[in-house]
Amino acid sequence: MARLILFNKPFGVLSQFTEERSGAPRPTLADFIDLTGVYPAGRLDFDSEGLMVLCDDGRLQARIADPRFKLAKSYLVQVEGEPDEAALGQLRAGVRLKDGLTRRAEARAIAAPSLWPRDPPIRVRKSIPDSWIELTIEEGRNRQVRRMTAAVGHPTLRLVRWAIGAWSLDGLAPGEWREVPAVLPPG
Repeated sequence: MARLILFNKPFGVLSQFTEERSGAPRPTLADFIDLTGVYPAGRLDFDSEGLMVLCDDGRLQARIADPRFKLAKSYLVQVEGEPDEAALGQLRAGVRLKDGLTRRAEARAIAAPSLWPRDPPIRVRKSIPDSWIELTIEEGRNRQVRRMTAAVGHPTLRLVRWAIGAWSLDGLAPGEWREVPAVLPPG
């Protein structure tokens, strides 16, 4: 039976098991997950937080990560400013980026979620308010969510991937992981 791991990646951790550059070492998945034979089904940026799925089955790993299968990924995004309905509408319709138009997304303004404190905290500007949106996409281009929010005039300050399909961070603190049944959820 395949193994499937849900992991809450902290800010400032590489989404791989080894560090491949010279200089000061950066934390990796190996600092948190002491298992062999499991690999990430997709990546999460060094400066992003949240849900990663790892597994030991290559076909399942590809099914989770490949945008062709349209497995939804939901993010809680703290942005500069307060996006109005026009900005949210742009996110929903698809945003033109340098590498093309994004697929349609679900986007809505939300109240500040009850999350763990980020270390280090985000930068705060007294003259510029910030707010939160929930953004759900079905693709995974490099730094896509950050590029989408910037394209509609609201740069990302904090990015937390909350869910992939029906799997979520619910009950997982930063740096914690749990094994779940290796069945692809609907979504």
